[in-house]
Amino acid sequence: MAVAASNIVKSAARLPRDRPIAVRAALVGERLHLRGLAEPAQGLGPLVVPAGKSGLAMLFRYGAVVMFELDNDEQRDFLKNLRERIEHPLRRGETEDTLILLAGKQSEGATLEGVRLEDYSIARLQILATVLARSVTLAYYESTVAAAFDQIEPLARELELRRGGGKKLRELLRHIGGALLVQQRMTGRVEIQDKPDVLWDHPALERLFLNLGNEYELVERNTVLERKLALIARTAETAADLIQSRSMLRVEWYIVLLIVVEVLLYGYDLLARLLSA
Repeated sequence: MAVAASNIVKSAARLPRDRPIAVRAALVGERLHLRGLAEPAQGLGPLVVPAGKSGLAMLFRYGAVVMFELDNDEQRDFLKNLRERIEHPLRRGETEDTLILLAGKQSEGATLEGVRLEDYSIARLQILATVLARSVTLAYYESTVAAAFDQIEPLARELELRRGGGKKLRELLRHIGGALLVQQRMTGRVEIQDKPDVLWDHPALERLFLNLGNEYELVERNTVLERKLALIARTAETAADLIQSRSMLRVEWYIVLLIVVEVLLYGYDLLARLLSA
């Protein structure tokens, strides 16, 4: 189903100006397949599609969806229709809600009431959608890494005290592998710290993007997450060294055991010869 650019503009024009607009961002899966949903003429930025009676939605390939002016039923129906395009749907995704208000004479940016925008142009909505999509993605990765940390710390302590056997070590490596997979997805798909493509067409909106990014602490949260992932990576290296050293120690014990057995057999054979003589 191709979506013409004129339909997208009409969807934005239908958004109400006399009241705040409800926005919900959701991370629904590891990846969204968007081929065939829109015409190339749409331009840079996240994919925009009409949704509901008078709303629209913006889709991101890394699995995030941002919906504007959709009630709960419309959101459920929209995500249901999108299900076949979701790769590895999440059992428990992350969501974030806010409101959009026209700024009027006030400055653009996030406030206690919501996010104030100068107008409801597609480009401005794409900037907001990008920030919200990255925020929910970070929230999901933060909870995933935190859960891995909770499992890794006690296992690492047991291994440090030499109380952990092969089962504990394999369990530790499994949790480490899951956390490192998060790092790969962040680096290869989401690109938290990169400027959105829509700024190439609308460089004047860079200030809005930076302000919203600061309000949602995207850079700070990403930095903390990267530090945790770096620590997990070092733990993985330590665990790998431990596996190697234990394997070498086991081989050395096998060699010692073989030598002892050979010495005993030689002694037995020598004793037998002496007794027979």
